[in-house]
Amino acid sequence: MFDAYGTLLDVHSAMAAHSARLGPNWQAVSVDWRARQLEYTWVRSLAGRHADFAAVTRASLDWALARHGIADAALARDLEDAYRRLSAYPDAVATLFRLRQLGLPCAILSNGEPAMLDAAVAAAGLAERLDAVLSIESVGIYKPDPRVYALAASHFATTPGRIAFVSSNAWDAFGARAFGCRVFWINRAGAPVEYGLDRDATILPDLAALPDHLT
Repeated sequence: MFDAYGTLLDVHSAMAAHSARLGPNWQAVSVDWRARQLEYTWVRSLAGRHADFAAVTRASLDWALARHGIADAALARDLEDAYRRLSAYPDAVATLFRLRQLGLPCAILSNGEPAMLDAAVAAAGLAERLDAVLSIESVGIYKPDPRVYALAASHFATTPGRIAFVSSNAWDAFGARAFGCRVFWINRAGAPVEYGLDRDATILPDLAALPDHLT
């Protein structure tokens, strides 16, 4: 069971595609966009005021552009569109292929809303490698609420301990572990360990070695 954004899909590839229009500070804009996007999901979940991920993504994009003094409506529309066609990480397709060869069902469990996920998965060439794409919209609350991880157990009619949950987001890995999943934290950025994941998860630098840990 894979997280999508930041794990299989490079969330910064939308800004990278328009870096010339954004200017030399485009990476900082992208980091702010992602940080505010996640913050909005947590705040809305805690406040009980759900809005789908497309709306959250656009609101956080507007904030990030305003913070950096960028007032370009056409660019904002193009960035929003680019987020629906994010690039897959280079190791994503190959890893999913290997897992399918091993006979392991593979799926996504994501904050994304269904249409947004369908577009991103198709554009990244991942659709044929997946058995299911599950969205939090089924429960109307974002990760790391345990009701989200329960979607995976319910869909595959299994117990949490039989699910290998894979995420590059430490907070997401922690949420899945708290639910009872076996967790793999993909620490692409070499970030400091948090949430006790050095005890409770298998930490990998990328997806390439994942199949070796599941055989």
